[in-house]
Amino acid sequence: MSQQPTAQPKSVLRGHRAQVHTTAFVRRNQRLASGDADGFVVLWDLTIMRPRAVWRAHTNAILGISDWGDDKLITEGRDNRLIVWKITAEDEAALSIALPLDEAAPERPQPWVVHILEINTMNFCSFASCAARSDVASEEELLVAVPNTLASEAVDIYQLPSQKRQHTVHLGSKAEQKGMVMALRLFWHHHGSLVLVAGYENGLAIVAQRRCGGSWDVVYKTQAHSQPVISLDVAPGREYFLTSSADAVIAKHPIPNAGAPEVSVTTTETRTTEKTAGMGQESGADPSLLSAGFGSSSTPTSESYVSASASGTRPPKKTVLPVETQPLKTVNTKHAGQQDLRIRSDGKIFATAGWDSKVRVYSAKTMAELAVLKWHDVGCYAVAFAALEDANNTTACGKAEEYQNAEGRGESEEGSAAVATTTASKGKETAMTAMSNKLGDLSVKDRRIKLAKEAHWLAAGSKDGKISLWDVY
Repeated sequence: MSQQPTAQPKSVLRGHRAQVHTTAFVRRNQRLASGDADGFVVLWDLTIMRPRAVWRAHTNAILGISDWGDDKLITEGRDNRLIVWKITAEDEAALSIALPLDEAAPERPQPWVVHILEINTMNFCSFASCAARSDVASEEELLVAVPNTLASEAVDIYQLPSQKRQHTVHLGSKAEQKGMVMALRLFWHHHGSLVLVAGYENGLAIVAQRRCGGSWDVVYKTQAHSQPVISLDVAPGREYFLTSSADAVIAKHPIPNAGAPEVSVTTTETRTTEKTAGMGQESGADPSLLSAGFGSSSTPTSESYVSASASGTRPPKKTVLPVETQPLKTVNTKHAGQQDLRIRSDGKIFATAGWDSKVRVYSAKTMAELAVLKWHDVGCYAVAFAALEDANNTTACGKAEEYQNAEGRGESEEGSAAVATTTASKGKETAMTAMSNKLGDLSVKDRRIKLAKEAHWLAAGSKDGKISLWDVY
């Protein structure tokens, strides 16, 4: 049988002198932010595939990049700093476009610094962030989770713009030898509780939910990996999360729907005991804005306890939430060191960056390998998906079946990428034809912007300092 041609990236962005550690699509997919081991940030314009802003954000390697609205960018470096930069499309005009490869370039100006947090980055763990409140769709306040400064297994949660530490979370018992926290995610569950997901050096994954009173309940805990968890991501629907490790295992874990943030029941027992084993404890935290947000809840107050005692009844007892310990699925991929793991915004597929220089795309539902993207000659450290305009598209499902049929015919691993890309491109031809009719009345600039926003980009950053852009599924 004739071999399909190997898939090739749509574009390659060259300019970093050091290895690319992190990538992120920002400003509604019009920009790709990349950070390297020397602390440089490049903001790429995806409508023309050229840099729009280049500056040295940190004096050491960059661990994470994220946007905060359309006018702010957050970077975290190994120099123990997390910095919030103000940078709009108008601000880019005053910044340098000289790439880090250009050693003769004059000193590059920096964007306006909005906030600086002194944090612990000895863990090599990137920060996690979410809105400060679950009931307000606002970009004015943000929660940021990072490893604790003194205890590397604990997690600090700060609030921006106040820069105050709201919580210090210790997950599990002190007897557990979890090692350093290696990966974090922070988000609001559908029922309104704040949820923290953490991966540890010993391969342990933990999910904790915050109660109104300030304590943290561990609702899920398992050790699916024999090596450190080096990456994790949460599904858009908040029903599960995935972890990858220095070993070859990828694991899918549940996010228990534990219910309301505070669960209470009445009891007539003569003695009330409160179990604390397996529960996260909060220490030294400032009063939280989150507590005010929950102020209207039915949590018993001190007055209600007094009145209950006076009436001869016992006060309510806080229930202890059950701890789940079984992952949904684990897969031995036989490919150790899948450095970065990201789930696309539609929840249909996820991708990993491999130390073996290959980017692998998987079905989120079956965890079957859909494609192997090979272009770089050295290890890949970062991947990122562009957010889809239409998160309900069903492209990935159909392509997963087509790839599985191809796999059953015995096609090679390298050819699978070509099958995936070719079949995806066939489905896009019709869509692109329909799109071109709609774009007929747009200017060239508006057409480029629209195409950049709607492309199904997958970006991969490598040790070679290059970023490959793929358009698959």
